[in-house]
Amino acid sequence: MSGQTLLLVGAGHAHLGVIDDIRKNGLPCERVVIVEPRKAMHYSGMIPGWLAGEYRASEAMIPLQPLIEEAGIEWVMAAVVGIDASARTVRLDDGGDLAFDICSIAIGGAGRAREVLGDDPRLLDIRPIDRFIESWRDFRESAAQPRRIAVVGGGGGGLELAFGLANAPLPKKPRVTLIAGAHGLLSDHAASVQRKARAELVAQDIVIVESDAGFEDGRLIAEGHDIRPPDLIVAAIGSGAPDWPRQSALAIDKDGFIEVDRYQRSCSHPHIFAAGDVARRTDRRLPHSGVHAVYAGPVLADNLRRAMDGREPTNTYRGRGMDFYLFNTGRGEAILSYGRIALKGRWLRKLKDWLDRRWIERFTR
Repeated sequence: MSGQTLLLVGAGHAHLGVIDDIRKNGLPCERVVIVEPRKAMHYSGMIPGWLAGEYRASEAMIPLQPLIEEAGIEWVMAAVVGIDASARTVRLDDGGDLAFDICSIAIGGAGRAREVLGDDPRLLDIRPIDRFIESWRDFRESAAQPRRIAVVGGGGGGLELAFGLANAPLPKKPRVTLIAGAHGLLSDHAASVQRKARAELVAQDIVIVESDAGFEDGRLIAEGHDIRPPDLIVAAIGSGAPDWPRQSALAIDKDGFIEVDRYQRSCSHPHIFAAGDVARRTDRRLPHSGVHAVYAGPVLADNLRRAMDGREPTNTYRGRGMDFYLFNTGRGEAILSYGRIALKGRWLRKLKDWLDRRWIERFTR
């Protein structure tokens, strides 16, 4: 076993797969270090169900200490704020530095709601998800609970959040408006899926606005629509890039995401890997989605083992067949999107629950 150091930056979904591989197959080198400031990771796929009162927060959470200890990994509870790719060191928010031989980055994306919509005290970004959860708890337990909620974002995340918030166990049912944007509802999905989702929104009295929104003079404005002043605006408008990769020598795209090749390897520094929302594949289009990060984990683990042995990586996550989505309606049913197939049913909600719980149990049993 080599006397090298493998550094894992962040405990994102992809790195959970790497940790699981190390737990099962042993350390790939003498020292593996993970830098992560949080004690537990929330699974984004179950958060809409938590909002609707279907789960306790603990059921959608993965405590990190047992997992990391069992894998024999050293844990530094801090956040990375910079990287010197050539010197092979990272800078921590506590002022310290860590050296590495091979580094892998999976810290997730950053919220960009204020950048896109403008600033407003009612605005709550879904990212970072732990801050969103804490803020929603505060809203839920306050005397002035939100009566009117606007959800901004027409993708799967925005759709499920609208369903979850519309069914939140509050004393008075909130009125929810989903602002899907000019591209419309579920623009990356088939028309049949869009129709099924739109019908369910109508059935739940969730207002749909299909135009872009922004703040003007303290008001939330969407072209051609008069939106009643919401008490809370929840943004699910996609992942932004964190700041510190932009300030490094790493190759990044125009949006600030770390550019990686088919092996999740940096296009400028082959001793650095990245996966999940912080990265952007240059060989194919892979949207930022939790499902892609989850399935990239085992592939990343194999490539990191090969890199630590001085061999070329060979494994590629292609994302084929991963256009399978189950959207929780918050009412005991789920909507299936698989190519042109669109279905809704209670059995699909049970399937989603089984899949989500199985993934959580993989790291918590």
